[in-house]
Amino acid sequence: MENQSLIKIKPKKYANGEVVNVSFMVMHPMETGMRKDKKTGEIVPAQYINSVKFEYKGKVITTMNVWESLSANPVFTTYMKIDGEGELRVTYTENTGAVSQTSMKITPKG
Repeated sequence: MENQSLIKIKPKKYANGEVVNVSFMVMHPMETGMRKDKKTGEIVPAQYINSVKFEYKGKVITTMNVWESLSANPVFTTYMKIDGEGELRVTYTENTGAVSQTSMKITPKG
Protein backbone atom coordinates (compact mmCIF):
# COMPACT_ATOMS: atom_id res chain seq x y z
CA MET A 1 0.00 0.00 0.00
CA GLU A 2 1.37 3.38 -1.03
CA ASN A 3 1.46 5.92 1.79
CA GLN A 4 0.13 9.41 1.13
CA SER A 5 2.75 12.14 1.37
CA LEU A 6 3.04 15.87 0.90
CA ILE A 7 5.83 18.44 0.51
CA LYS A 8 5.22 21.97 1.83
CA ILE A 9 7.47 25.00 1.40
CA LYS A 10 7.32 28.13 3.54
CA PRO A 11 7.01 30.86 2.55
CA LYS A 12 4.71 29.89 -0.34
CA LYS A 13 6.21 32.57 -2.60
CA TYR A 14 10.00 32.63 -2.83
CA ALA A 15 12.69 34.11 -5.04
CA ASN A 16 16.08 32.92 -6.28
CA GLY A 17 18.66 33.01 -3.50
CA GLU A 18 16.05 32.79 -0.74
CA VAL A 19 16.31 30.13 1.98
CA VAL A 20 13.03 28.27 2.54
CA ASN A 21 11.66 25.78 5.05
CA VAL A 22 10.80 22.43 3.45
CA SER A 23 8.50 20.01 5.29
CA PHE A 24 7.78 16.47 4.17
CA MET A 25 4.75 14.81 5.73
CA VAL A 26 3.86 11.15 5.23
CA MET A 27 0.93 9.06 6.44
CA HIS A 28 2.80 6.04 7.81
CA PRO A 29 2.07 3.66 10.71
CA MET A 30 5.69 3.56 11.97
CA GLU A 31 5.15 0.16 13.61
CA THR A 32 7.98 -0.84 15.97
CA GLY A 33 7.30 -4.58 15.95
CA MET A 34 6.64 -4.47 19.69
CA ARG A 35 2.86 -3.86 19.68
CA LYS A 36 0.26 -6.61 19.86
CA ASP A 37 -2.90 -6.57 17.78
CA LYS A 38 -5.77 -6.19 20.25
CA LYS A 39 -8.04 -8.62 18.38
CA THR A 40 -5.64 -11.42 17.54
CA GLY A 41 -2.95 -11.00 20.19
CA GLU A 42 -0.31 -11.35 17.47
CA ILE A 43 2.68 -9.03 17.28
CA VAL A 44 2.22 -6.39 14.57
CA PRO A 45 5.26 -6.68 12.24
CA ALA A 46 7.79 -3.85 12.25
CA GLN A 47 7.26 -1.36 9.44
CA TYR A 48 8.97 1.99 9.83
CA ILE A 49 10.84 4.59 7.82
CA ASN A 50 14.57 4.28 8.36
CA SER A 51 15.94 6.89 5.94
CA VAL A 52 14.77 10.05 4.18
CA LYS A 53 16.63 11.84 1.37
CA PHE A 54 15.89 15.35 0.04
CA GLU A 55 17.18 16.18 -3.48
CA TYR A 56 16.92 19.45 -5.40
CA LYS A 57 17.79 19.57 -9.09
CA GLY A 58 19.37 16.11 -8.77
CA LYS A 59 21.69 17.15 -5.93
CA VAL A 60 21.29 15.72 -2.42
CA ILE A 61 20.39 18.45 0.09
CA THR A 62 20.28 16.23 3.15
CA THR A 63 19.70 12.67 4.29
CA MET A 64 18.15 11.63 7.58
CA ASN A 65 18.50 8.33 9.42
CA VAL A 66 15.34 7.50 11.34
CA TRP A 67 14.58 4.97 14.08
CA GLU A 68 11.44 2.99 14.74
CA SER A 69 10.56 4.99 17.85
CA LEU A 70 9.42 7.98 15.75
CA SER A 71 5.68 8.66 15.98
CA ALA A 72 3.15 7.63 13.35
CA ASN A 73 2.62 10.03 10.43
CA PRO A 74 6.00 11.77 10.84
CA VAL A 75 7.02 15.20 9.53
CA PHE A 76 10.60 15.79 8.39
CA THR A 77 11.84 19.37 8.00
CA THR A 78 14.94 20.95 6.50
CA TYR A 79 16.02 24.22 4.89
CA MET A 80 17.25 24.78 1.37
CA LYS A 81 18.38 27.68 -0.78
CA ILE A 82 16.33 28.32 -3.93
CA ASP A 83 18.59 28.18 -6.98
CA GLY A 84 16.31 28.47 -10.00
CA GLU A 85 13.64 26.17 -11.38
CA GLY A 86 13.98 22.48 -10.75
CA GLU A 87 12.50 19.45 -9.09
CA LEU A 88 12.50 18.84 -5.35
CA ARG A 89 12.31 15.12 -4.64
CA VAL A 90 11.95 13.35 -1.31
CA THR A 91 12.66 9.62 -1.16
CA TYR A 92 12.14 7.46 1.90
CA THR A 93 13.10 3.86 2.59
CA GLU A 94 11.40 1.50 5.02
CA ASN A 95 13.02 -1.23 7.11
CA THR A 96 11.18 -3.69 4.82
CA GLY A 97 13.18 -2.44 1.82
CA ALA A 98 10.23 -0.60 0.25
CA VAL A 99 11.19 2.73 -1.35
CA SER A 100 8.72 5.57 -2.00
CA GLN A 101 9.16 9.08 -3.32
CA THR A 102 7.28 12.25 -4.00
CA SER A 103 8.33 15.39 -5.81
CA MET A 104 7.27 18.92 -6.62
CA LYS A 105 8.35 21.52 -9.15
CA ILE A 106 10.20 24.52 -7.75
CA THR A 107 9.37 27.75 -9.58
CA PRO A 108 10.83 30.90 -7.97
CA LYS A 109 8.89 34.16 -8.24
CA GLY A 110 10.95 37.29 -8.82
